[in-house]
Amino acid sequence: MAHHQQFIEVKTNGKSLHKITDKVRSVVAESGIQTGLCSLFLRHTSASLIIQENADPDVLKDLANFMAKLVPEGNHYIHSTEGPDDMPAHIRTVLTHTSEQIPIANGRLVLGTWQGIYVWEHRQRSHLRELVVHVSGE
Repeated sequence: MAHHQQFIEVKTNGKSLHKITDKVRSVVAESGIQTGLCSLFLRHTSASLIIQENADPDVLKDLANFMAKLVPEGNHYIHSTEGPDDMPAHIRTVLTHTSEQIPIANGRLVLGTWQGIYVWEHRQRSHLRELVVHVSGE
């Protein structure tokens, strides 16, 4: 079994979803692996990694609006050292994911027709987020 690992940096522009599907596809293609598994891991506790709708941007807006209502920002959290958006960002990350696994067949990610891979920035200001892409297989 072969392994290929690469780090991807994602520059976020504050609270929003950043599509990274093409970057991950490039790593899989570079790996040369035809059949296997692509494991993704986001090395942060205030941003998430999700697989979601990639055609209608209203879905992403609705997700963001729902999450803002579910976990509001404010000064009502005990942890407030890094600002009023930090603790809500940690809660939002707990409710979503920091890792995903996607099968590989014929050298390509086996995503559904309408699926895209996103880094979901939960903080107000921009950050440089690091994603580990590990591809294994034959």
